Amino acid sequence: MMVILLFVMACGVYICSIYSIQISAYKIAELLNIKVMDRQCNATNIKPSEIPYVHYPKPKTYNRGECACNPVRFFAILSLQRTGSGWFETLLNSHINVTSNGEVFEPRERRTNITTIVKTMNKVYRLDWFSSASKNECTAAVGFKWMINQGFYRHRRQILKYFKKRGISSIFLFRKNILRRMISVLANSHDKDARLLNGTHQSHVYSRMEARILAKYKPKINASLLLSELREEAEETAEAIDFFKRTRHMVLYYEDLINNRTNLNLKEVQEFLRLPYRELSSSQVKIHTAPLSMQIQNWEAVREALEGTSFERFLYEN
Repeated sequence: MMVILLFVMACGVYICSIYSIQISAYKIAELLNIKVMDRQCNATNIKPSEIPYVHYPKPKTYNRGECACNPVRFFAILSLQRTGSGWFETLLNSHINVTSNGEVFEPRERRTNITTIVKTMNKVYRLDWFSSASKNECTAAVGFKWMINQGFYRHRRQILKYFKKRGISSIFLFRKNILRRMISVLANSHDKDARLLNGTHQSHVYSRMEARILAKYKPKINASLLLSELREEAEETAEAIDFFKRTRHMVLYYEDLINNRTNLNLKEVQEFLRLPYRELSSSQVKIHTAPLSMQIQNWEAVREALEGTSFERFLYEN
């Protein structure tokens, strides 16, 4: 009996020791796991000059999981209405690693003052902004489109400080031929009331038939104000670029993109955002393709107003 009792006791001690070892191992593994989850992401393969522009967002609304240490670049597309910015944004969003969230400052309540502006930007760059373009967890570049006449220029000094502090890259996108932009603005404004496409207003179209319908409208331009309006826009865009040249930035023109969309310019954009190269695509269709003489109702008055000025070239450039 004594032998049996000793054997049972030995077995009990052995089992307890094994269990204790397993618990200790589990606790160690748990502690190590917590430590891994709380670790700081290290940008070991990133150049020192690039580190200010590399981020590891921590959303409040979800966990990035295995993508928590995937670096994210912040950007803003700075543009004007009817410059091809919507088309350009669809190109960017065709990249599997890019999220560009549209015109987040179109609603006035988001740009009433610098506080609401910063609050909105913080939400975008924290990856807590949800839109149809959102890729969130494993996105490599996140941003939005900002028209410089939507509170941007008025608060440009505070915005510049924010961009520099947060390491935000600026992508300026304008049109060289601002007369064509003016025609597009007037035509788009007309369609908001006319609703030419089956009683609906469409700022962007996806078929040649729709483009032809919208292109039939010929706006009438105020020729007496045309020269001063073109000068004002040219000065405003030049000032915006000059003011933000202290940020990491690149300047693009719609005409260059549309004429070379699969080659140099789009590759440069992807390199600028440090993205793996992809072929970018968009299903949007250009609306106004005809010579300006066929698109302006009072063409002769416009031609006379611009001939002999620095803007004369706009009359004949595509």
